[in-house]
This record gives sequence, C-alpha cells and structure tokens, in this order.
Amino acid sequence: MSAFTPWTLFVDLGIVAALLLVGKLIRVKVKAVQKMFIPPSLIAGFLGLLLGPEGLNVLPFSSQLGTYSGILIALVFACLPFTSAKVTKEQRGGIGKMWAYSQGGMLLQWAFGGFLGVLLLCKLWPSLDQSFGISMPCGYCGGHGTAAAIGTAFERFGNEDMLTLAMTAATVGILASVLIGMVMIKWATRKGHTSYLSDFSNLPEELKTGLLPEDKRESMGESSCSSISIDGLAFNLAVVVLVAFGGYLVSKGVKLLVPTFELPVFSCAFIIGILVKFVMDKVDVTKYVSKTTVGHLSGTFTDFLVAFGISSIKLSVVMDYIVPLSILLVSGLLFTLAYVFGMGRRMFKGDGWFEKSVFTWGWYTGTMAMGIALLRVVDHEMKSRCLDDYALAYLFIAPVEIALITFAPVAFVNGYGVHFLGIVLAAALLVIGFAALKGWFKKK
Repeated sequence: MSAFTPWTLFVDLGIVAALLLVGKLIRVKVKAVQKMFIPPSLIAGFLGLLLGPEGLNVLPFSSQLGTYSGILIALVFACLPFTSAKVTKEQRGGIGKMWAYSQGGMLLQWAFGGFLGVLLLCKLWPSLDQSFGISMPCGYCGGHGTAAAIGTAFERFGNEDMLTLAMTAATVGILASVLIGMVMIKWATRKGHTSYLSDFSNLPEELKTGLLPEDKRESMGESSCSSISIDGLAFNLAVVVLVAFGGYLVSKGVKLLVPTFELPVFSCAFIIGILVKFVMDKVDVTKYVSKTTVGHLSGTFTDFLVAFGISSIKLSVVMDYIVPLSILLVSGLLFTLAYVFGMGRRMFKGDGWFEKSVFTWGWYTGTMAMGIALLRVVDHEMKSRCLDDYALAYLFIAPVEIALITFAPVAFVNGYGVHFLGIVLAAALLVIGFAALKGWFKKK
C-alpha cells in the first residue's frame, strides 16, 4: 500500500468533485431524479460506493476515505455559531411550539431506537452491541454529519462497525425523506391539507432541476475585506478552519490529561466557535464575518461529507447486520412518520401544520437541507415562516443534540447505555408534558 501524501488527498478530493458534478448533471437531465428531489451529493455517494473499493473498485480511492468525514463534520460544527440567529423577546412565543415539537420528537426517536435495540434486537441477535439501536437516530435525525461524528467517536472505543451502520441509516433516511416526503405532499394536495400549493404539477422548474435562472440568483455573501489585503472568502474560511483546529487541539489536550476520556473534535469545535464568537461580539468584529458566506461554506462541507460518507460505507458490514438493521430502520421510519404528521397536526392545526410537518419529516430522516427542499415544494415563497421558527428553536435544540452525540458513546462503552436511554426518554416526556401544560395541543 502506497504512503498517504498530500497528493493522495488531492486525488480523493478530485474524484469526489467529479462525482458531485456528474450527480448534478444527472439531477438536471433525468426527470425521475428531479421528481424525487434526490440531491447530487447523494448520487455522488452512490457512484463512489458502486465504483469504489467496496464495489467495482474502478476509482483509485485511498485507504483514508473514511477519515475525511470526521474532519468535515468538525468544519460543519465550526460554522454553526456564526450562522445562528439571535432570539428577541417578541419571537420567543412563536418558537415555543416548534421547539417542543422538534426537541420532543428528536429525543423520542433516540429512545425508540435505543430501546428497540437493547430490549428486542440484542435479545434476538446476542452478538449485537448494546449500542446497535442508536445507529438509527444518529443516521436519521442527524444525517451523515451526526453519523460521521458518532461513528468516529465509537471507533475510538473499538466499535468500528458503528460508522458504517450509522452512515447506512443516514443514506436510507435521505432516500426515505425524499420518497415518502413526496408521497405525503401529493396526498396532502389531494386532501386539501396544503396551505400554499394546490397543484403539484405547478412547481417552478428551478426547484426540479436545481438550476436558478439569472433573475432569481442570490448573492453568496458580502465581502468585508478588501481583496488587496485578503480575499473575503479566504477570511471567512480562515475563521472557520481556525475554530475547527482549536476544537482538535482541545480534544487532544483533554485526552492527554485524561487518557481514558476523549471529547469528539466536532463538539469541541462547536464550543470553541461559541467562545470565539462571544469574544468577537465583545470587541465588535463579528460584523466582518459574513453569515451568508459561512452558511455556504457549511453547505459545501456537508455536500462533500455526504459524498465521502456514502462512498466509504463498508458493504460487507451492512450485509453482516442486514436483517436486524432492516428491522431497526423500517421500524424507525414508521415511528417517525406517525409522530411527525400525527403530532404536527395536533400542535399546528390551522397554522400551516402540513408545511411544518413535512419540513420536520425531511430533517428527522435526512438533513435540514432535505427538510428545506420539501418545504419549498409546498411553500416555495416561505409564507409559513416555518424556517424562521425552526432557526430560532434550533438554538435550544443544538446543545441537546450535541450532548446526545458526545455522551452516548461514553455511556454505552462504560455499561450505562440503558441509563442513558432512560434519561433521554424522561427528557422527551418532560418536553411533551411542558407543551401540554402550555396548551399547545389543539383538539382534533
């Protein structure tokens, strides 16, 4: 095996870049792909898996293919503090329902998958690890980013299969988010449940192909630096990379001080990002960081993350777990489908319940980007204010999500997996109980 060099990284990156462009071409030209809203990054990942070492072995990927996901997710989390919106007093009441609905569902999905694994699947297949069940919520609600994060964390504790299991769940989740999401949209338009879409066939062409005409293109961000000193994109990229690098140093520093405990790099990057933004706010320099540009950087990292993540799936591991994994993933989809649309109708009835539900379905099973894609199908002018509520509610959801990913591996490795799941279930019931006390559930 040849030594890994910077040129090896360059080759891997070049191959995935070519696959992303091929995926985009397929999205533009193939009508069936347009109707299912399959993103180019997903197509690129499947092509990489088919043509890579786990498939036909045509593409000369390096042996480090699975490592890139851990780096990319650290960069994604480094972007988050700079793209989050501020919450004003006037907006707090409007985001309460979205927070309870989203936070409660996320915790319930974790509890459902975890307990299904521990109480049923591990009994039927004793060789399964106790953490098997949480691969479903890691892949579904977290997407490939969370799958990469928690898979990397479990790898450090010797569980190398979790990365493939979670990545597989994330891939199945994205497909389900699109396919089932589109079925639900067509059903809702027939039943009159959509508030802003009466005919599915009237969707704008740019939503189908993903190509924006000249009159609908938007700026990718303002440049706060003169190019004679440093390019604006380079400045924003430097801030993000520095934050991620700081997270890496903190993670390694903690491991050096406490060898038996290692914090995930992405968690540390998020914390460092919050601290850096706090300092920048105090000295009034945050205004030089473009929220729009950093958001596009986050999207870029995510696209490459999905492509690399799917390409690195180990098919042999998937086949070893195919039966219990199928039971877990199908059960998770049914549970999520029932919660998202059942609870959504009760909580948001008369207030764009379907638009908010289909968006939540997208990010509960795929990614926030998939949720936005489905939302734009039924509300392409964003009149429901769903994203406004979600963006603010996510400020309170994100810390919980990061805590789940950070402490789940530690809990399961040390034999406290059931205790961890019990806490998660109790937290979910507390959130839903709080919503009931606030009178947020409407009668049918």
